[in-house]
Amino acid sequence: MGGKDILISGIAFDSRKVEHGYLFVATRGTLVDGHDFIPKTIECGACCIVCEEIPDNPNSSITYIKVNDSQESLGLIASKWYNKPSAKLKLIGITGTNGKTTTVSLLHTLFTELGYSCGLLSTIENKIDKQSFEATHTTPDAIQLNAFIAEMVNAGCSHCFIEVSSHALVQKRTAGLMFAGGVFTNLSHDHLDFHKTIPEYIKAKKSFFDELSKSAFALTNIDDKNGTVMLQNCIAQKHTYSIKNLADFKGRIIENQISGLHLQINEHDLYCRLVGQFNAYNLLAIYGTALLLGENEEEILPALSNLQSAAGRFDYQVSTDGIIAIIDYAHTPDALENVLDTINHIQSNDSKIITVVGTGGNRDKSKRPEMAIIAARLSNRLILTSDNPRFENPDTIINDMHSGLNEEQQKRCLQIINREEAIKTAFFLAQKGDIILIAGKGHENYQEINGIRYPFDDKDIINNLFKKTQ
Repeated sequence: MGGKDILISGIAFDSRKVEHGYLFVATRGTLVDGHDFIPKTIECGACCIVCEEIPDNPNSSITYIKVNDSQESLGLIASKWYNKPSAKLKLIGITGTNGKTTTVSLLHTLFTELGYSCGLLSTIENKIDKQSFEATHTTPDAIQLNAFIAEMVNAGCSHCFIEVSSHALVQKRTAGLMFAGGVFTNLSHDHLDFHKTIPEYIKAKKSFFDELSKSAFALTNIDDKNGTVMLQNCIAQKHTYSIKNLADFKGRIIENQISGLHLQINEHDLYCRLVGQFNAYNLLAIYGTALLLGENEEEILPALSNLQSAAGRFDYQVSTDGIIAIIDYAHTPDALENVLDTINHIQSNDSKIITVVGTGGNRDKSKRPEMAIIAARLSNRLILTSDNPRFENPDTIINDMHSGLNEEQQKRCLQIINREEAIKTAFFLAQKGDIILIAGKGHENYQEINGIRYPFDDKDIINNLFKKTQ
């Protein structure tokens, strides 16, 4: 409706942000439907409404545009509003269950060291060159995404590295973006509270590669059983990386110690500060991406050797009395198993592993006993505690985890709701050479309880404990 040209002063999909002259996109969310707020946005001054259903009593002074998918339309509109900023730099998306944050963060570091001005959109932080901004979502909404990328372009950034979450893909937040390349890390049990089934989760990840253009590249981990699935019907230039199979970018772990990895990548020796097989895969993804973006191998390899873990990813410290504490974001069964496998490989024969772990409230409950089983199997002692309980009773969450343990495992397990007390208990149980893994929260500096985020940082707790031993 409406038939004349109109002047748009801004775009929004949140009715609370609508101002005079705005275009409002009515999207359907998991909790609310933007169509219910159309009258409110008109009161606030909206002059154009993009929606999937025209209201029963449309306002004759308003222009309505009916579309099949409001979420996809929002992405396309946002891209156009900001003058297609993703086409003006090299945008690289990383998707998968684990490794996204480390890979995008280290790509940003690598390309910065190679002399480029780069952008970063990650779980930990967003960056425009060296300026950092707080991250609120793994992948921002379509308007924020394009606004950030436009600022990167204005700041002279030539590259942008972005985490692409499965939620964002289902919600079409990346619609309209022009990716120069996409990387698949792996896929394991996670987010089933949202996707409901593993096939739906796989479908969400695969949709990212389905949308890549012919001029883009698709780089996938073929050691993961879903790695080749991502490339099916993908028209982008296909490339692979692997430790176990033949691939374009082939790695082999020669030595794995607490001090770092000795790798062979495409017949080149590489000594780096990152630890564990999971980081070997991350390094292969970074190496492959850099080469596919046209960088010189002789410059890439020395820069790779200087990379350090992203915040909260296998972040380890050693106390003066020889106790090792490792903080890691591992919050999925696969990630927890990877970290504990690594610790088991690097520990000395007489040292013990003490794991402190919980799972988030109001999230996928099916992984709770699975994570407890993994932690008990790969640790000498296990302390189940709170993660972010959100609106759930932490007792219930811990009991769900504990239910997966057998009688012998239960004897080696403590249940301590207070996370700080759980960490302190692990420290007091540890002796020289023992390794404490504090899993689940990593870089997070808060604990979410009943809708409130209280200041809490695993690393601060460890630092205070270590200071008392000096």
